[in-house]
Amino acid sequence: MRTWSVFGGRFLGVEFRLHITFLFLLAFALKPYLHSGDSSDIGRGFAFTALALASVFLHEMGHVLAAARLGQRIKGIILLPVGGVTVAEANQPEDPRAFARSLRIAAAGSMVNLFLASASGLILLAWVPPERLWEQPWIDPRWLSKSFFWMNLFLVGVNLLPAFPLDAGRVLRDWLAQRMDYNRATRRAVNLGHLIAGALILAGMASEWLMLAGFVLFMATQMEERTAMFHSVAETVQMEDIMLTHFSTLSPADTLEDALSKAVHSLQDDFPVVSGSDLVGVINRQTIVERLRREGNGYVQGAMNKAFEIAARTESLASAFRKLTARGLTLIPVVDQERLVGIVTLQNLMHSMGLLAESRRLRKRMEEGL
Repeated sequence: MRTWSVFGGRFLGVEFRLHITFLFLLAFALKPYLHSGDSSDIGRGFAFTALALASVFLHEMGHVLAAARLGQRIKGIILLPVGGVTVAEANQPEDPRAFARSLRIAAAGSMVNLFLASASGLILLAWVPPERLWEQPWIDPRWLSKSFFWMNLFLVGVNLLPAFPLDAGRVLRDWLAQRMDYNRATRRAVNLGHLIAGALILAGMASEWLMLAGFVLFMATQMEERTAMFHSVAETVQMEDIMLTHFSTLSPADTLEDALSKAVHSLQDDFPVVSGSDLVGVINRQTIVERLRREGNGYVQGAMNKAFEIAARTESLASAFRKLTARGLTLIPVVDQERLVGIVTLQNLMHSMGLLAESRRLRKRMEEGL
């Protein structure tokens, strides 16, 4: 979620992040007025971008509320000008309710935008003749109220495209997942998303706003493609394939200053806490620093987290990753016959996955060459 995005807030337990593509939207809105230097025109460009952000945010809040009502937990959403990329607990392909649930959640976002467009349209029609509402350009920062009407209709229309991760694309993925492997269904939906993004970029010869939509959609599908690749690999990777076997540990009797010194010199952010041969807790550098600032020097025993998860060395990475994310942990110790043999941290996880994927590609290439 942190790739090219900034934290935007937490609402109803869901983390919202703003993707960098909103800067491209702002640039498009400001482009006609940069040479004029008129502060009112530039202000309208920022207001236009804020209205687009509000429309997307309310669209996604529709998804959040519908998902909560249907029992699906959404962990986070990255907001883009065409919609959001959702990080949620995946529907199980064998669940016959998955498709119907996905359809209802997808419809909730578009219903919000239809309501916003209807309300703004009725207000506009009370002040201007109906033909003014249909005059081009439909979306223009110089007329914010009209732009708000059309950008909400645009969000409805673009999310009807079967391009993952747009709403219709998610429905398509869950429909395909009833008939094939979940990761394979995701890859097919992502490939279709790439094709539609390319078509929108080509359509940019007629409208630069379509080109922007295609570019943003391409960025969104790239994020989903990386996620799909991670999940497909994670199911086949065991913890012993990527765990760190050379790592530092702490004792409950270590002071926090000693722990911070070890963190600095080992370049390790997360530590298992071991008493004798027993694993008794975990602690990370952020907790160490916060405790030192707030309470001064103390002992690791008083600051460590005693509620931690463990994984077996033969356990799949996907299973361990679910344990990490479900409880917001940053480290999971790997044990073999109740003995600590390694650790996996979020800090090294993606680095290890990248190297593992590359080594598999090289091995496959060598096998094909034989």
